[in-house]
Parts: sequence; structure tokens; C-alpha cells
Amino acid sequence: MLGAHEVGMLRALAEREVRPDVILGTSVGAINGAFFAAEPTLGGVERLSELWRTSDWSERSPGAALRRLTTLARTGTHLESLSEMRDRLLALLPVQRVEDLQVPFQCVAASIERAAEHWFDSGRLADVVLASCAVPGILPPVRIDGEHFIDGGIVNSIPVSRAVALGARTIYVLQVGRLEQSLKPPRRPWEVGLVAFEVARRHRFAHDLHNLPGGVELHVLPTGGSAAPAYNDLSGQLRVRRMIRTVQRQIDSAYEASLRYLEAS
Repeated sequence: MLGAHEVGMLRALAEREVRPDVILGTSVGAINGAFFAAEPTLGGVERLSELWRTSDWSERSPGAALRRLTTLARTGTHLESLSEMRDRLLALLPVQRVEDLQVPFQCVAASIERAAEHWFDSGRLADVVLASCAVPGILPPVRIDGEHFIDGGIVNSIPVSRAVALGARTIYVLQVGRLEQSLKPPRRPWEVGLVAFEVARRHRFAHDLHNLPGGVELHVLPTGGSAAPAYNDLSGQLRVRRMIRTVQRQIDSAYEASLRYLEAS
């Protein structure tokens, strides 16, 4: 859900007529990036916003939770069906192949066999985006050309170094809000891995910033402090309404904060 922040940032960039020469995406940023690369205009952002607002939030219902537990019991490794997620992406993505996008687009995934980041700049768009989004434990690894890939955030969550390597001299970082929140020691079992991952990704980003070449202009767009709350209730309709409101709040908050930032830059 934090990926909704990026939609607000894209709206601010489009309104200020910031035209990208290349778009790089990691994890949920691969989804948003692919949609924007297909139509890098204010109209394209509005369509992406509508997709976020009308997503099937009923997938967060108790029935969906039971289905995920069934999938986990059957596979022992993940909660979601890869084929179902691929079908949903195929139904939503505006083009079939990376090469068909209007703006050059790349997304990153982590190769299991090579223990390294891999950048996709061609191929079936749904497959490469899914590989970049394959969060371990949620989705199984995505097999492409005999190699297995998992979420790109594991190896390059904020790919400033990739942008520099491709020759970028002005870079806009669309982050999902975690950079703006200080870290605290984990207090619950499920927080242990999350905090460890967050330390690693922030360390990589700080390293890339420290080694940024001279002459490169970097802008880290703000979210406005919006964050997705945790929902503990099991009331399906109430939860859906709250999630829809949260998505809209995150889009609006990031848009307003990013617009103020761009106007001041």
C-alpha cells in the first residue's frame, strides 16, 4: 500500500512537466514505473491513480486470508499464487513487452542462482515486473530463462547507482516513505526481518549517495509524512473502506509535499 505515495509523486512531476529519459523500478516501483513508462503524461497518472483507488481490496478479507493460508500449507514457502498474480498483471498492464513502452524502462530483481541483481530492459512485461515484486514468503521465485528471481528490493531498493551508470545527470527518487521514518529495535517476531532488511537497504542508499559523482543532481521526493496504518479488525467492508481512504490520503499527501518541493527547487 505504501506504493501509493509514488503515484502522488508522479502526478506532481507530470504537472511540472518533468519528462523522464529512463525509468527504473524496484518492487512496487516496477509496477508504477511500468504504467508511467507506458503513458508518461498527467492523463497516464490519473489512470494509474484510478487503478490504485479501485484495486480489489476485498483481497484483504478473511476469506482471502484463509485462501492464503491454504496456499502456504500446500507449498510450504509462499502465500500467493504466481499464476493468479500474473493473470491480474496481464489484465492491467497496458502493453505486453518492455520494448513496447513509450519511455525506456528497466526493473531489477534478485537472481537466486547468481546471488546478484539483474536488470531487465526487455522481455514480457508482466513476467519481469512480477520478478521484481516477488517478495519472499508472499510469492514464489519467478523463473525466467531458467533462472529464478525474487524481489529486487533485496539487492537494490533505491537504484541511484543504476541511474548514474546509465548516464543520468538529474535523478528523481520516488520512495515509499520508509526513508522518512527513523528505525527502532524490533519488538515483535515479524519485525525482526523487516528491521534487518530496512537497515540493509538504507545502508546501500547512503553508500550510493556518498559515492554520487560530481555534476549529478539528486532529488528525493517527500511523502508528506503519510503512512499506512495497520488494520486488525476483520470487518471486510469496513476494512475495504479504510484502505481506500488510506490509498487516497497517501496519493494526496505525496502529491502536495512533492509539488511544494519541486516549486522550491
